[in-house]
Amino acid sequence: MEERRQVILITDGDDYARRTIEKVAKDIGGRCISMSHGNPSHLTGPEIVKLIKKAANDPVLVMFDDSGFMGEGAGEKALKYVANHQDINVLGVIAVASNTHQHEWTRVDVCIDREGNLTPFGVDKHGLPDLEIGRMNGDTVYCLDELNIPIIVGIGDIGKMSKHDHIDNGSPITKKAVEIIIERSGLNVTENEG
Repeated sequence: MEERRQVILITDGDDYARRTIEKVAKDIGGRCISMSHGNPSHLTGPEIVKLIKKAANDPVLVMFDDSGFMGEGAGEKALKYVANHQDINVLGVIAVASNTHQHEWTRVDVCIDREGNLTPFGVDKHGLPDLEIGRMNGDTVYCLDELNIPIIVGIGDIGKMSKHDHIDNGSPITKKAVEIIIERSGLNVTENEG
């Protein structure tokens, strides 16, 4: 039996997210499935699993995006397939906040605001703390509560948050979210410098 791949799922897939996730994956010595980006996601679950299995090393960071589609869109169908696949071990999910007002929300274990502070409150797309504890609004988060996810970390809009997460600044919020998931999982990774 082949070894299960160690995967982090990210509920965003626009161009900002792709560039940010590629950089963070490189920084931590992991891999990003760049082809999983899209707004909305265009790859199916089986296609993504094939790409994950071909990735050179773990952890593998994978993006999913519903582009604001209400209910279960293509991104969530693919996410559910990947999360439930027998050859995939999901280390955690980075749940990305959006402006959705269609009551699509998820529980979160912790959030990181745009200043890099951990908070029990949800955050909005700008990375500002919200009013509710332990939950936040997002666009590809509808199915997360149905899945067995060890940790869900909520953040604002990847690569943005009023430039607090900009790639030129090293995308510190997204990187911190990935590091929290890795630390919680006990996975041993070597960070790349530079």
